[in-house]
Amino acid sequence: MSGLNKGVGKVEVTLKWDPSPVGAPPHDLDLVAGVYTADDPYGSAAYLVHFDSRSPDGTITLNRESRTGQGFGYDEALTLELDRLAPRYARVVVGVAIQQGGGRLTFGAVANTGVRIREGYTELASHDFADAADCTAATIAEFTRDGSNAWSYRPLRRGFDADPQTFTTVMGAPPA
Repeated sequence: MSGLNKGVGKVEVTLKWDPSPVGAPPHDLDLVAGVYTADDPYGSAAYLVHFDSRSPDGTITLNRESRTGQGFGYDEALTLELDRLAPRYARVVVGVAIQQGGGRLTFGAVANTGVRIREGYTELASHDFADAADCTAATIAEFTRDGSNAWSYRPLRRGFDADPQTFTTVMGAPPA
């Protein structure tokens, strides 16, 4: 990196929710990261990281994945090593999608949802999806690379009424 502004380097995004009530289908929420090229930052994602996977170069990894929300604290964790991403990538969008296997399920119907974004011990953001209560998927963060090669963070809280597959095709689109 050049200059004194290092920007955002290594970030962890964590997601939590409470399990579904006894007898109900499990609530399965998933962190998703879409990586976009400098040539087409609002087009189709160059690649996606989701469902217990990692990026081809190992810079974005889903470290922990839950299908039920059971456990203490945060149930899913996604690590983004932005400072190691190849220069051809200029934008990363992170979102959350709710699996719809048991019928239409929205954030408002899932108890105790929350997301936290941290760089080291510094909390960049946390919220509870109250602004997306009627949605089945939502973007939560955007990371962009500037001309000096430094990465910056911007909250990108937008709700979508889309199944997980459709969400991955629209999550990186510019706001309307």
